[in-house]
Amino acid sequence: MAKNLHVKKGDTVKVIAGKDKGVEGKVIRTIPGEDRVIVEGVNLVKKHTKAVNNGGREGSTGGIVTAEAPIHVSNVALVEGKGTTRTGFKRVEVTKRRPDGSTYSSERSVRISRKTGKEI
Repeated sequence: MAKNLHVKKGDTVKVIAGKDKGVEGKVIRTIPGEDRVIVEGVNLVKKHTKAVNNGGREGSTGGIVTAEAPIHVSNVALVEGKGTTRTGFKRVEVTKRRPDGSTYSSERSVRISRKTGKEI
């Protein structure tokens, strides 16, 4: 079952708890099933990789790779302007077009900033 997170891929967020508190970064990936996000440059871990020989020059070399690990979504806040904000949702009326060319009015949900009320 898909969950809605308050941040999306590509959002700029600030870490508000944990060892990287205060660091800002871009959301690389969201993992809704686990309520986690991967943020660029945050929660870096070293992973030891083994050399794999798949015949010829295709084999990957072994070594230590530094990569971002997921952090819980409650430990990040969305950055808007100079500070952080919470997110909300609002229904706005839009005009849609049918395949035959006629138009009709409908509503769609948009993310808004709780601080300013503007669409994100």
